[in-house]
Amino acid sequence: MYISARERQILEILLTEESELTVKELAEKIGVSGRTIHRDLKNVEDILSDYQLALQKKSGVGIQLTGEKEKIHELELFLFNHSYKEYTPDERQTMIFCSLLESDGPVKLLGLANDLNVTIATISNDLTKLEERLQKFGLILIRRRGYGVEIEGQEGAKRQAMRNIISEHLDESEILSIAKESIQRRSTQQINTISERLLGLVEKKKLLIVEKVIDSISQEFPFSMADSAYIGLVVHLALAVERIQKGEGITIDLSYLESHQTTKEYRLAEKIVQQLEEVFQIQIPEAEIGYITMHLKGAKLRHDNEYLMETDSLEAVVKTKSLIRYIGNQLGKDLSSNRSLFEGLVLHLKPTLYRLKQNMGISNPLLEKIKNDYNDLFMLTKQACIHVFKECKVPDEEIGYLVMHFGAAVLGYRDVEDIKTLVICSSGIGTSKMLATRLQKEFPEMREIRNVSVMEFKKMDIHEYQLIISTIPIPEYHLDYILVSPILTNEEIERIRTYLHEKFQLKSVQKKSDISIKNIANKKSSLKLVEEMKIIQEYTQSISIVLKDFKISAFNGSVSIDDVLTSACQRLYDMKKIDNIQEVVLSIKEREKLSGLGIPSTEMALFHTRTDHILEPSFTISVLPKPIKVLGMDQEFINMKHLVLLLSPQRTSDQTLEVLSFLSTLLIESEESIADFQSMDEETIVSFLAARFDQFFNEKLLELRSV
Repeated sequence: MYISARERQILEILLTEESELTVKELAEKIGVSGRTIHRDLKNVEDILSDYQLALQKKSGVGIQLTGEKEKIHELELFLFNHSYKEYTPDERQTMIFCSLLESDGPVKLLGLANDLNVTIATISNDLTKLEERLQKFGLILIRRRGYGVEIEGQEGAKRQAMRNIISEHLDESEILSIAKESIQRRSTQQINTISERLLGLVEKKKLLIVEKVIDSISQEFPFSMADSAYIGLVVHLALAVERIQKGEGITIDLSYLESHQTTKEYRLAEKIVQQLEEVFQIQIPEAEIGYITMHLKGAKLRHDNEYLMETDSLEAVVKTKSLIRYIGNQLGKDLSSNRSLFEGLVLHLKPTLYRLKQNMGISNPLLEKIKNDYNDLFMLTKQACIHVFKECKVPDEEIGYLVMHFGAAVLGYRDVEDIKTLVICSSGIGTSKMLATRLQKEFPEMREIRNVSVMEFKKMDIHEYQLIISTIPIPEYHLDYILVSPILTNEEIERIRTYLHEKFQLKSVQKKSDISIKNIANKKSSLKLVEEMKIIQEYTQSISIVLKDFKISAFNGSVSIDDVLTSACQRLYDMKKIDNIQEVVLSIKEREKLSGLGIPSTEMALFHTRTDHILEPSFTISVLPKPIKVLGMDQEFINMKHLVLLLSPQRTSDQTLEVLSFLSTLLIESEESIADFQSMDEETIVSFLAARFDQFFNEKLLELRSV
């Protein structure tokens, strides 16, 4: 049976869509006119009839593929195994892209035309369109008559292009399956020939070996990673090994390398390289360690209670506040008190800021759907990014993820109870939170929703969860779970509702306000209670130390930053909060080299560090007689008049770090809080801190009691 490339595309779209599609929507997805779609649908219906399937056409609604599941599966298998020689323009450009990236020299147009079964003129037209795709990676297409065509550019840019093109056409679940040697495609959305061609850029065996190396080290990561980031790292390393074996070297800025050699990500990168060298019997240059470090820093996904003591974290706080303020004002909504939105954005923006600074790309498989379903919010978020990120351009892929966070906030929350639910999502916190919000809104029955990645899911005990919902197929998992899209369609909502009623036979949900002491005692063991008391003690002790020892110091005469830091540390030494003045000052100065410390639109700069020479946490403010110009977190200089010093022991509890993290965000919580901290009035500042810490502590108590 002959099937044209466009007919195949139409069938693939219809097979993956659960709701009706209009002809216009189909045309937009494929990039042709509605008239062309109408013409192709006649042949599509003939193909469907061979499998006892049909197109259901609803006037004013759209078309949808209907028929028995077994017959639909037969058609999927046929398309999956169907050998074809006709490609869509996008597929052809992808195939050409792969050929040029793999080639060590120029490729003849005639060879490309023969391979793809088209004319040289068609190839030439495809190359013109391909040039646009190459430009965003900093690559140039060289085309000369009699010579051929080749890609010219830095090795790092070529690798980025390879990673990007793989992520564009293959989703994480497919690459995960390949890495685990169990290729399980959920649909024919990815074409077999294209998939194989793309994965030809990296040997499947290499992917599997690299994945095992990363998995063995992942337990040591001080952070979790989204599945997309995890697989991105695996593909990055497999490509690096492949290119090194082909003799392709990579260079990196030496100052960048030196500035990151003391970081935990660099040490992890060294360990990864050591294992890869042993496995593949190759010598991996130091520049590669730098790139792996860059990937780790750009891909990490922090936990919700992660501390914000690092410079780039506070920069993320500044940007988050600005985004929330801008979008809230435009929507006419007060989003400033939405703690979940704030924390989620900070966690997301930290690696995002790093990616933007290092010009690292990111893929977003949901981008088109986000643009279609949330176009107004997308355009508003884009405007907000232009306003907030003046120093760099934020790509649409990153904006799409930010939309997910704001979408979750705008949808709002309800109190929920009764069914403990696990949500598995590969694309990160924003996607998960948006899906969780939709679930909470539609199903008050769900008492608690936890978001995890596939990687986390495989390693956790899931027996306490009554319901598992996933946005991607879960490889090698055969128990019940519901597969949905990240944005959750109306049909999927109905499917979940039906499932819940069948499984739990739910009646209307009634809140239970009275819980007897006996029930609580049965649920909580004495060991758990002791652990809870320890956590409470850590919170109270950290808060009391910060409040009790807070001090404002004013200086007279001409002083330098070093003078102020030394004087502040001398006082802390006398109070037995640090044990070495010079070492602590040196550590603060080293941290200052990494990034700007000035808080934008204020006269404050936050100097901070963690070291073994710090014995207790401390928070002090030094007021200078004359402003000193310092670099801000937004890379703009500010006139610093208030030097804020926040110190933490290297080895301390998560609760202490959380308290200090919360304290750092209070510095820029609002115009009023900034005014308080710059007031030089100790009583005003302590009163503000006491009120906010009281609220913080009560929230933590509620969290502990609800577990």
